[in-house]
Amino acid sequence: MLMINVSYLSAQDPHFTQYYANPLYLNPAFAGTQVCPRLIFNYRNQWPQLSGTFVTYNASYDQHIDGITGGLGFYVLSDRAGQGTINTVSYNGIYSYRLVVNRSLSIKAGLQLGYQEKKLDWGKLTFGDQIDPKDGFIYNTSEVQPPLKKGYVDFSAGFLVYSESMFLGFAAHHLTEPEEGFINEGKLPMKITVHAGGIIPFEKRRRGKRKITDPSFSPNILYMQQRDFQQINYGFYINKYPLVGGLWYRQSTQNSDAFIALIGFQQSMFKIGYSYDLTVSKLSNASGGSHEISFAWQFDCRPKKKKLRAISCPSF
Repeated sequence: MLMINVSYLSAQDPHFTQYYANPLYLNPAFAGTQVCPRLIFNYRNQWPQLSGTFVTYNASYDQHIDGITGGLGFYVLSDRAGQGTINTVSYNGIYSYRLVVNRSLSIKAGLQLGYQEKKLDWGKLTFGDQIDPKDGFIYNTSEVQPPLKKGYVDFSAGFLVYSESMFLGFAAHHLTEPEEGFINEGKLPMKITVHAGGIIPFEKRRRGKRKITDPSFSPNILYMQQRDFQQINYGFYINKYPLVGGLWYRQSTQNSDAFIALIGFQQSMFKIGYSYDLTVSKLSNASGGSHEISFAWQFDCRPKKKKLRAISCPSF
């Protein structure tokens, strides 16, 4: 059962726990940062024990192209909320420009153009005027059915600074705050994301670039704001090839949200990760936590420019 007033609908973006396993969704500037073509799939099931569960799928592709001095990326996101009462599909194209400052520092700036479509399943809604005190939901509602589909263009941008041992990023999604209300005004608020982290090797390399097989420790912090909602995520990853482990803690400015545990397996060509969000807010274990799975395939290639460097950042 879901009771809702559709005259005003305000939403927030779907949320992923494995931020760096879904890089284009986190920050458009990540497009092409691995140089070679990359294909990623993400699945998240949030609060599965509640009736209005949130299930989200994401698929992305990106690569660096020398001729445009940057990267191209594309991703499709599908989100189902309230047992399919509200379904959202988003199509997004990205261009990111790469500027090599010096041998150790690079800058990327990304622009994203998207089209988002929301659909409302009117048959799954129930209203107060349908209730009979004795027999339950037996009446037809007097609520007027609104348009069941809403589509709009969306713009986002991102910025990324990175070296072999650190990275700092900023992203602004929904720059124009597009209208997504089914009847009355209901703008999609701008989302601001700031993320930063570092790679600390357990063993110092005498020469050469860092490899995926090098054991390392990576502390990270991520801040998000969308309208009045603010969230801080902080934690770390440990890379002991071929395994990656991570622990995170997520909280809003008002209360704690979840502890996050992650385990990943990686090879030179692919990686797969699983994470679980243990809810510590008032929902507690009644929510069933959240499950997330990621899979990435890294294609092999030979960059024409030998100095072109892929970003060193967490895999998940």
